[in-house]
Amino acid sequence: MANAASGMAVNDDCKLKFLELKAKRTHRFIIYKIDEKLKQVIVEKVGEPALTYEDFTASIPENECRYAIYDFDFVTEENCQKSKIFFIAWSPDTARVRSKMLYASSKDRFKRELDGIQVELQATDPTEMGLDVIRGRAN
Repeated sequence: MANAASGMAVNDDCKLKFLELKAKRTHRFIIYKIDEKLKQVIVEKVGEPALTYEDFTASIPENECRYAIYDFDFVTEENCQKSKIFFIAWSPDTARVRSKMLYASSKDRFKRELDGIQVELQATDPTEMGLDVIRGRAN
């Protein structure tokens, strides 16, 4: 079903890959993009569980908007192993204005399709989604 505000549908594969990440932990991250021709959000890339946060950030295009999910594993001060699922809306200042508007208007509906997001992050440059920021928001 299309979103009235932006006309963007969500491809079923987007939800399927998210469920695999959340329930089975078969992915470390998922990068989504809006396909303007198809008028829907699609899966662009899926990262294997062994990949690092640096692999994840290297997979996001520098000058184009994307949505991303990252499964962040960490150890608490009490020495407990935990994980948090991050939703990152990447909208660099260098992206096309139309693209930024499209991603901004589609974000809330897309997020609602992915049940289980624990932390949301909006980033316009790499420092806003650095590993230190992720660590700080995870606790």
